[in-house]
Amino acid sequence: MTDTAAAAPDTPAAQAAAPLLAVRNVEVVYNHVVLVLRGVSLEVPEGGITALLGGNGAGKSTTLKAISNLLGSERGEVTKGTIAYRGLPIAGLSPAELVRRGVIQVMEGRHCFRHLTVEENLLTGAYTRRDGSRKVAADLEMVYAYFPRLAERRKSQAGYTSGGEQQMCAIGRALMSRPETILLDEPSMGLAPQLVEEIFQIVRNLNEKERVSFLLAEQNTNIALKYARYGYILENGRVVMEGAAAALRENADVKEFYLGMSEQGRRSFRDVRSYRRRKRWLN
Repeated sequence: MTDTAAAAPDTPAAQAAAPLLAVRNVEVVYNHVVLVLRGVSLEVPEGGITALLGGNGAGKSTTLKAISNLLGSERGEVTKGTIAYRGLPIAGLSPAELVRRGVIQVMEGRHCFRHLTVEENLLTGAYTRRDGSRKVAADLEMVYAYFPRLAERRKSQAGYTSGGEQQMCAIGRALMSRPETILLDEPSMGLAPQLVEEIFQIVRNLNEKERVSFLLAEQNTNIALKYARYGYILENGRVVMEGAAAALRENADVKEFYLGMSEQGRRSFRDVRSYRRRKRWLN
């Protein structure tokens, strides 16, 4: 981290002169009718972990798909706003071209090729590379170093591995493309807490050691804010709050509505749900 970033870590702009990824006032419509994103703006600094938080249906996955240009397969389109990577617009690029530029998405639900082995799945991630088999082999060993469990299961069919191993396989496959930025969608979904912690620790290691930047969409606000440096909270397709992760963890509204905590202590889901009408940003 630079001296400037260390002195003023409260905003993405303070962490880098210009953001690696910039989303500006983006609107997304499905089927020419349904407005899903409503003027979403966010930034991802180079070398950072940025969290995109919110409940189910808030627009997190749609935001990631808008960036990676995967909306077309679901009859969605960006109707307003701009998305730039390293200062250049990326709206007209295919997902494959984005991968070559260093941006790749790990989809929600893992989406491994179930009939292929773990190692075959990983090697599919290197499909767009043109730097030779030796470097691909070296990166495969790097993936196994970060995910020792995948090394043990390398000859197993991916469809017969556990949910946690499939999530590791999906992240490892993305790493095989040599990305600068990974868009990681709901990595904790359906996993035991111990596995979630393990995967997030690996994400942190990849960020610190390999300098991979992450935009992380996650419902588990507690774990996401533990590992991210900056966060955006989405509700009903718009950003309602943003800030440094440490500040968001201490924010009374975030505690009340996303962590299930209040000044009186931990609250039940029923209590939190009944308080939704009091959210300041819905007024």
